[in-house]
Amino acid sequence: MELRHLRYFMAVAEELNFSRAAEQLHIAQPPLSQQIRDLEAEIGVRLFDRTKRRVELTAAGRVFLAKVTQILAQIDRAVEAAQRASRGEIGRLSLGFNSSATYSVLPNLLNAFRERCPEVVLDLHELTTQQQILHLQQQQIDAGILYLPIDLEELEIVSVLKEGMAIAIPETHPLATRDRVSIQAFNRELFILPPALLGSGLYNQITQFFQQTGFSPIAVQEATQLQTSISLVAGGVGVALVPASLQNLQRAGVIYRSLVEPTPEIEIGIAWRKQERSPILQNFIESVREVV
Repeated sequence: MELRHLRYFMAVAEELNFSRAAEQLHIAQPPLSQQIRDLEAEIGVRLFDRTKRRVELTAAGRVFLAKVTQILAQIDRAVEAAQRASRGEIGRLSLGFNSSATYSVLPNLLNAFRERCPEVVLDLHELTTQQQILHLQQQQIDAGILYLPIDLEELEIVSVLKEGMAIAIPETHPLATRDRVSIQAFNRELFILPPALLGSGLYNQITQFFQQTGFSPIAVQEATQLQTSISLVAGGVGVALVPASLQNLQRAGVIYRSLVEPTPEIEIGIAWRKQERSPILQNFIESVREVV
């Protein structure tokens, strides 16, 4: 039994007239009649009562019609789903992001993608830059929002944000009354810093800033996530250099101040595997380019 036999049966059952059904199907009547006879022979029951004046469904034909209607509707839905999947309109997108993106580009990027592909399921994973690179190489995520620069031939990268740094200090700090402060004013302060093992992105930019200004920080604590750094600042553990966009994270007991000295630019980008051809990923990249 072929799919066309079911569609031929449906047409005749709807029209109850072989001539009109043949016109609907754009075939001649004799081949249609033969196809129906072949179908009846294959399933071993008579589906239509035929006379010169009328065509009627048999009891078996009515039961068969109900089931065939469901089958053809499921097939139509399956075809539509396959076509939408090929256009990247449905499915899943696994996305890594660093904590800095949470307070800067991530909301806008997700909103833009949601508008383009509202039915795609998003799997979001907060990861460091190094973790995202590893997950990309192991095909555990489709794309990552991470710190640049990254020099890997197998990854495609587009920059989405460049920003300076600010310093997070307790609201009770003596310098809290100033709008802008010099890093040199913190020469006796304890600093909360990213772990050196991260070795890229924010860590490199902070290290570069200290070298440019001839400043030697007193490190008291390492914190991988920026939210942790801010919590430690609120707890009076120390102060922290953070991306300027982190000022969107309002935490009781913490204030942010601009620095007098020019700070290196912290750059965030989107990275994905060059050979990846997922339609969903392509839709995400297109929505990213629109936002940028």
